[in-house]
Amino acid sequence: MTLNLRRFDSDDTDFALQLDGLLTWHDALDQEVQQTVMEILSRVRSGGDAAVLEYTHRFDRLQAASVAELEIPPQRLQKALETIPRARRLALETAAERIRAYSEHQKLESWQYRDDLGNLLGQQVTPMERVGLYVPGGKAAYPSSVLMNAIPAKVAGVPELIMTVPTPAGEVNDLVLAAAAVAGIDRVFRIGGAQAVAALAYGTETIPRVDKIVGPGNLFVATAKKLVFGQVGIDMIAGPSEILIIADGVTDPDWIAMDLFSQAEHDENAQSILLSPDSRYLDRVAASIGRLLPTMERRDVIAKSLEGRGALIRVKDLDEACRIANRIAPEHLELSVTDPESLLPKIRHAGAIFLGSYTAEALGDYCAGPNHVLPTSGTARFSSPLGVYDFQKRSTITCCTPTGASPLAETAEILAQGEGLSAHARSAAYRIKR
Repeated sequence: MTLNLRRFDSDDTDFALQLDGLLTWHDALDQEVQQTVMEILSRVRSGGDAAVLEYTHRFDRLQAASVAELEIPPQRLQKALETIPRARRLALETAAERIRAYSEHQKLESWQYRDDLGNLLGQQVTPMERVGLYVPGGKAAYPSSVLMNAIPAKVAGVPELIMTVPTPAGEVNDLVLAAAAVAGIDRVFRIGGAQAVAALAYGTETIPRVDKIVGPGNLFVATAKKLVFGQVGIDMIAGPSEILIIADGVTDPDWIAMDLFSQAEHDENAQSILLSPDSRYLDRVAASIGRLLPTMERRDVIAKSLEGRGALIRVKDLDEACRIANRIAPEHLELSVTDPESLLPKIRHAGAIFLGSYTAEALGDYCAGPNHVLPTSGTARFSSPLGVYDFQKRSTITCCTPTGASPLAETAEILAQGEGLSAHARSAAYRIKR
């Protein structure tokens, strides 16, 4: 099939404008969707279980007498784990083990020290009490998302993890339930959409309120998460999937083409970009794309993604490629070069970095260990991947001795007077040792 894939050259006089145009992504606010979501949030907040049941019947064609009937018992999760094909169970358990091992390295620790005045200062780290995980359901099966969102929370020490998953017309996905069993999720409810987000954010008679909501969802779910932020924490609002590959020509061009496809197949708005200083190599990758695309099950989606937001870009050298990568701040960055470690210090902005020809981004999506919940749309400039730290809170600790409090109080009194806050000043002054 013919593909109109854009080719840029960093020497082009208008390259900066071309790149800006390529990266532009308008996450248009759909006023109708927002109005619908606001109504659902309001109804669930005031109506509780009754509203959840109404929306579940209306949107998922699922009738239940109570929300309690929509809860899936732990035995059902375990049964799903025991009945899925053995190879899939082993794959889930292997991925979970690797994600858990990586997450263990991320745990923040409490610490204390005494200053030169004898005062105790420190930080106390505690887990959140309850977290909600939204998981797409029905024919969509994302067991990897269950593992990636749930395991770091459990490693952080979150006592209770509640999962919501829609089951349209009663269609339950056993692979998702098996993943919930492997990840140690505590409670699972068969609800979805904005009503699930509302139930988690505000609580109902049956579903307890959570401290944070994580997990992917459609436009209604994403909009609901935006609107309840502040009532609860959220992980992030993710845009379309992205991959940026820096290649020096050593990797088989078929591999690079397939790596580009791996993100393009997610969504017509996904973005796949290749940077290389070798124009002949770009030609070879383009040829691989043309030859392999007709063999792909999701070729129409891939083609629209590549034509709409993809590009092959010739750069002067690998240093310039790194500078452009930092400008893009991609969700996924593959350094498919002979010596990827030499480029690593030059990368400042990327969600996840994959080193070398054999480190396909797809390995990170499932089982390498690091989390696949990543910042998109350039937000890697100021955001980080989901991790254990997202489920931990930090409290500061201060304990002043009678002697150590006095000099601090003198400083505080002066500053408080300067700000015109007399109660602050007098509160501090009481502690001054005269």
